[in-house]
Amino acid sequence: MKNFARPLTAAAVFATVALTACSAPTAGSAPSPSSSPDSSGSSSNPAAAPSAGTTSGAFGGFATAAEACTTISQQATGASLLPLSAAQGKTAELEQKKAELSETAERVPESLKADFARLNEVAVAGLSDQTVYSSGKFQDAMAPVTKWLASNCS
Repeated sequence: MKNFARPLTAAAVFATVALTACSAPTAGSAPSPSSSPDSSGSSSNPAAAPSAGTTSGAFGGFATAAEACTTISQQATGASLLPLSAAQGKTAELEQKKAELSETAERVPESLKADFARLNEVAVAGLSDQTVYSSGKFQDAMAPVTKWLASNCS
């Protein structure tokens, strides 16, 4: 049990750091005026946004920088907590979190797409192989996402 708790503790600390990296978008990260605001004032859930696979805009499949930053940060943090859901035996919750992580990987901006896909892959692999956390593979996969969040969302 002690060996299982160490990676979870490290993941929780890393998740906290990732969340603090994305408090709000900077003024310099606003979309260009040429962006077309198709969703006129609709307050929808980011997971239910239309054309979730579209990543052509400045913020991928997200309407705004704030939505991109919030969702990417939440999903990256959620990735670090997948083993906790697995350990608690919450199968339905775990499957939902994995699906949300995969959906977010499809929606992220092109500049983050490969890195977030890698994070998704490593996080899911960590469910069956705890050495992903103890070997630093998860931290290595999270680093470019955290860097992107720090550059685009602080």
